[in-house]
Amino acid sequence: MLEMGNTVVGETVFFSVVIPTYNRLPILQKCLQALEQQELNALSTVSGYEIVLVDDGSTDGTLDWLLANQREFPHVRWFQQDHAGPAAARNLGVEKALGETIIFIDSDLVVLKNFLQAHADALVQGKETLGSDRFFTYGAVINTCNFNNPTEEPYKITDFSAAFFATGNVAIPKHWLEKAGLFDTGFQLYGWEDLELGVRLKNLGLKLIKCPAAVGYHWHPPFNLEQIPNLIDKEIQRGRMGVLFYQKHPTWEVRMMIQMTWLHRLLWGILSLNGLLNERTMAPFLHWLIKLGKPQLALEVARIFLNWYNVKGVYEAYAQMRKTA
Repeated sequence: MLEMGNTVVGETVFFSVVIPTYNRLPILQKCLQALEQQELNALSTVSGYEIVLVDDGSTDGTLDWLLANQREFPHVRWFQQDHAGPAAARNLGVEKALGETIIFIDSDLVVLKNFLQAHADALVQGKETLGSDRFFTYGAVINTCNFNNPTEEPYKITDFSAAFFATGNVAIPKHWLEKAGLFDTGFQLYGWEDLELGVRLKNLGLKLIKCPAAVGYHWHPPFNLEQIPNLIDKEIQRGRMGVLFYQKHPTWEVRMMIQMTWLHRLLWGILSLNGLLNERTMAPFLHWLIKLGKPQLALEVARIFLNWYNVKGVYEAYAQMRKTA
């Protein structure tokens, strides 16, 4: 086996980058363009790659745009399904993937030119360290609201994630996904479908290997007050799906993850003054922060009441589950 820099030549890898998308055409264009501009080392272990895009019933002209511009995206193969959520879309992507190594990213992620090479290097190093492929690599995700130049955003403390398995930027052998049973399509509302699969992967003995060189920039529009009803709805949905997560894995670790503990109830109850600090009472302060050009700070402040909605949603869903059990 020949070694050059961080790249070990020998066994090669063909990547299938699986991307579900739903009505995200403007940022999806940047996502796909970045993936088409990948640069590989001269002796790279990457033999090739494809981009498996699954359109989850978009109504914003995504497929029409792909058809009109398909020559610009030679690596892209796309598939369509009726709107069924990201779990079903990722499962279809894995089913259609030609590669034996899957990379999951979201359609609002813009990656650097060394993205695939970084994952490949980490996979080689991980196999040498562990002596098997019983692991996955987890890249870095940096949140940004800079649409024109998303990759200019610096890393922030709020970008840290303690998740074991999240589909924003992860590479994993396809056969482990199939052995674990893929994503549970019962998670039809917002949240937890990837972390639930992570629990099953952990039970199979898979390890997480961090891959900070594989950087993706997760774009979202700058926070404004008009987004609040949708954000609240997402937190309530996340609470309901969190209870489904707990039904499948009734452990203390999952309770901590979904914020279904007395500690979370007390913490967010105190911080929100038992709901007195909410979207109405905090609106003037949030508006002031936004006017100062600090939408990200405003969003972090809004999490005081967003997390309170999430905790209430968890306990309401849990009470309903116990009634119907």
